[in-house]
Amino acid sequence: MNPIDLIAFATDYDGTLAHDGRVDSATVAALERLKASGRWLAMVTGRNLGDLLEVFDRANLFDVIVAENGALLYFPATGEERPIAPPPPPQLVEALRARGVAPLVVGRGIIATREPHETTVLACIRNLGLDWQIVFNKGAVMVLAPGINKASGLSAALAAFDLAPINTIAIGDAENDLAFLSVSGCGVAVANALDAVKATADWVTAADHGAGVVEAIDALIADDARFASLAAERHRIPLGADGSAALRFAHGGVLIAGASGHGKSTLVTAILEKLAAQGFQTCVLDPEGDYETLQDAVVLGDASRAPVADEVLDLLRKATTNVLVVDMLGIAIADRPRFFADLLAPIGELRRRTARPHWLVADEAHHMLPASSDTADGVLVAAAASTIYVTVHPEAVRPTVLAGVGTVIGVGPTAGEVIASFCRTLDLPPPPVPPPAGRPNEVLFWDRADDQPPRWIAADLPRQERQRHTRKYAEGRLGADRSFYFRGPSGLLNLRAHNLSIFMQIADGLDDMTWLWHLRRGDYARWFRDVIKDDDLAAEADRLTADVGPADSRRQLRAMIERRYSAPAEPD
Repeated sequence: MNPIDLIAFATDYDGTLAHDGRVDSATVAALERLKASGRWLAMVTGRNLGDLLEVFDRANLFDVIVAENGALLYFPATGEERPIAPPPPPQLVEALRARGVAPLVVGRGIIATREPHETTVLACIRNLGLDWQIVFNKGAVMVLAPGINKASGLSAALAAFDLAPINTIAIGDAENDLAFLSVSGCGVAVANALDAVKATADWVTAADHGAGVVEAIDALIADDARFASLAAERHRIPLGADGSAALRFAHGGVLIAGASGHGKSTLVTAILEKLAAQGFQTCVLDPEGDYETLQDAVVLGDASRAPVADEVLDLLRKATTNVLVVDMLGIAIADRPRFFADLLAPIGELRRRTARPHWLVADEAHHMLPASSDTADGVLVAAAASTIYVTVHPEAVRPTVLAGVGTVIGVGPTAGEVIASFCRTLDLPPPPVPPPAGRPNEVLFWDRADDQPPRWIAADLPRQERQRHTRKYAEGRLGADRSFYFRGPSGLLNLRAHNLSIFMQIADGLDDMTWLWHLRRGDYARWFRDVIKDDDLAAEADRLTADVGPADSRRQLRAMIERRYSAPAEPD
């Protein structure tokens, strides 16, 4: 199962499916072939629903139609119409009519006109103090509530069928199509598309309009792996700032290993944040409660309540469940591997049907999938693709698991031994491992498919870790040995600042001589660098020159701190 199986197909109407408002028979036939292949079909259009149904009599080919540029859902099988946006403000409609804007079409959640009336529309919106937006579509001017676009409409339509945008191939031609192409797994532009659409698409057809849609459909049916590969490359997960080291879905499972307390959970948390940001659904199988405080996650189970398999599966069936943590602390230690293995089979079946969860995280893999047990062998094939195995002891993990690993990441002082242990277990020749470069948050990265030896990279910290860091140093209480002390040139003072907020409070009431003495000795920059661990703040503080007076230097340093630490709150 490829984690970005494209099981849904979403197409724009005018300029894509249709030419001059009409869909030809060859394009309809291609849609029928696509439907027969078992895929789910959506139309995503800026047209009003009634107008669309007048010119297109094969709406029944689609599972859902997203009309009015994302404001309205229509389900052809039942005839249900579901508005998902507020109606146009009557005062705006009246103002536009009074200004002579024509044509003017008012829908359930949209107002539509043509260029050059956008300046009049914008003036009316401003005059009325409304928070509505203008969206363009090759000369058409659409006015919608904030946040309503083809991406939001497609997401709502997919959620109704428990499908995810990332498992969708989307095709369009105009600027308003950029939104739903961007959230899809793979974006396609027809040959007549605007240059901006072609530039952002993963693939551009040789043919235009409906013939381009036929080309895309036939290519998808003939070789869906081609588009899945495009989607996988677009949605790779970079581990560091430069993007050179990344998790790639086609490269197999991921092993993250190293000594306890050296950043495995921190790295996994950063990866989970990046997966969620790209629209992936992830299930974390957590035997020891390491992820029970993960932000923006649904957590099932705790130390007093064991998770229930049916509840896990019910949540995973919902495409809107982004990150699910299955906390096994409430299960006896000896029983956790069996619960883990029993859960893999239905998760594997769910993946085969819905392509979700896109990623699994198997923590404590040496305990859940030990080398001595064959409990999970029968379901490992379903679980192996896009699974992250986290362990202290890679040599204790079942070799059939390690055989499916394409990316190995060593963390902490034993990172080099991680790769050596992995190779010994699989009887592979060990690659050369360079010495660490000594950078912060450094991990040893080895993608076995890219023909490069292991290399050290500076991994990104998770956002929530940075938030904890910010709170700790802005408002927390540092120990006596890590606090800043204002002592002055004669050593007569002993004013302790145990966080950045207290630091600036003391600084505001400090005499100018003491303030400048510490500044010009570099004491502030040294504290920021060595204790606060903020090299950028330290570098800025270093640039405060001797000719900056006490008032200006206080003001500038406060601005530096507040810019990074969100204006430290006053202590109680």
